[in-house]
Amino acid sequence: MNTYNSALSTSDGHFARAFTDNFLGEAPDWYKLTIAVFLIVNPILLYATGPFFTGWVLVGEFIFTLAMALKCYPLQPGGLLAIEAVLLGMTSADAVYHEVTENIEVILLLMFMVAGIYFMKSLLLFTFTKILIGVRSKALLSLLFCAVAAVLSAFLDALTVTAVLIAVAVGFYSVYHRVASNRPHQHDHDHADDEHIVEYHREDLDQFRAFLRSLIMHGAVGTALGGVCTLVGEPQNLLIAEKAGWEFVEFFLNMAPVTMPAFAAGLLTCVLLEKTGICGYGAKLPSAVREVLVNFATEQEKKRTASDSAELWIQGLVAILLVLSLAFHVAEVGIIGLMIIVLLTSFNGVVQEARIGHAFEEALPFTSLLVVFFAVVAVIHEQHLFEPVTHFVLGLEPQQQPGMLFLANGILSMISDNVFVATVYINEVKTALTAGEITREHFDKLAIAINTGTNLPSVATPNGQAAFLFLLTSALAPLIRLSYGRMVLMALPYTLVLSAVALVSVIFIVG
Repeated sequence: MNTYNSALSTSDGHFARAFTDNFLGEAPDWYKLTIAVFLIVNPILLYATGPFFTGWVLVGEFIFTLAMALKCYPLQPGGLLAIEAVLLGMTSADAVYHEVTENIEVILLLMFMVAGIYFMKSLLLFTFTKILIGVRSKALLSLLFCAVAAVLSAFLDALTVTAVLIAVAVGFYSVYHRVASNRPHQHDHDHADDEHIVEYHREDLDQFRAFLRSLIMHGAVGTALGGVCTLVGEPQNLLIAEKAGWEFVEFFLNMAPVTMPAFAAGLLTCVLLEKTGICGYGAKLPSAVREVLVNFATEQEKKRTASDSAELWIQGLVAILLVLSLAFHVAEVGIIGLMIIVLLTSFNGVVQEARIGHAFEEALPFTSLLVVFFAVVAVIHEQHLFEPVTHFVLGLEPQQQPGMLFLANGILSMISDNVFVATVYINEVKTALTAGEITREHFDKLAIAINTGTNLPSVATPNGQAAFLFLLTSALAPLIRLSYGRMVLMALPYTLVLSAVALVSVIFIVG
């Protein structure tokens, strides 16, 4: 009997440990415990203090999950908090559904536009490869990477452009890493393992890593510079445009007084960073590495078939069609994205369901997270959490309000996700407009401040920009030694310059 009880106790212990191991997977134990405490404390707080205070605690807890995105993807812990909020009656399933349907354009953008651009990767890879191999000046190369990433992100999607940059960098890194390891091309090779690196190649490899780090950071910042300019550049842009009733050209023109000075300042900062070499920039491509990469690119060109060339031409034509469709607003952005999927897959022979399914892998996790955002926004609406903040801002002098909103959005976007921040603030300002508390002209100014505030200062950390977080969690980051701290340091000059220029523009040009 004692043996049975002992075995049962041991079994229970193993089961309990298995349950805690499975809860939030590979997240640290302290993180799991924190989320568990959140879930236990919230009902007690609701009973003891009421829904308003508990609502603010819930928002803080949700922002915590966004800030700790590197420990655990926010969908799971944030989703648990959202489910609990519905069960506690702080919002309802109908209210969440209402928020989702109100923002269906953003969801369609993420589902179809990101997937559509996935089928354009060959053209994007071809473009960036030509730039990397063809330009010898590091300052000019960095400027081109930043500018091209910005232009592409204005019309495509920042996540996809970042994915292409990562693919280019990983491809070239693996080519040289194989040479540095003295491994023949026909042998399998792990480019994450430095065990076989030949000693006289080690210095060139370290410099190559520094070169790629600086180049990829310029490109990532470029996606933010371009992403802020148009309604398809970032998910929150479309949401703001929908609330404001702006189409593609109107959105661009409204943002231009802030985005164009910021764009120019960003490109100037890019050049200055390469010239001065501060904050980890300035590393040049070693001549031995360049020779290896040029030879590899030449071999790849020789292998290109007529089918490959036809594919590039189709992608180029569809890219032009995409730009024209967006500029003339022939349909909602998500529908245009679906059209891009149909055209690129039809004319490039991608007809298998499995191959098409891969295109949706990048976008759907974030789309799911966006629905969780809307659940938290529903709590904010139901409990009127941001009314005091809105009343404070709108109680200031009208000329002070855009600058204050820019700062509020910018600071919060540095530690949280900028889509969530923009969603909250644009809804509050739209409510004020509907209630007749502000004029339409003033609403436009505040919308500009919200959009630029959530897009530009958020380059400070990977928490604010989805593209930065995607880069940090990619396979490339450990290869080029790009840690969280190093990314923050390298983004710092851009953060200071872009935030300052945008704030001055918002205050003196928009305000």
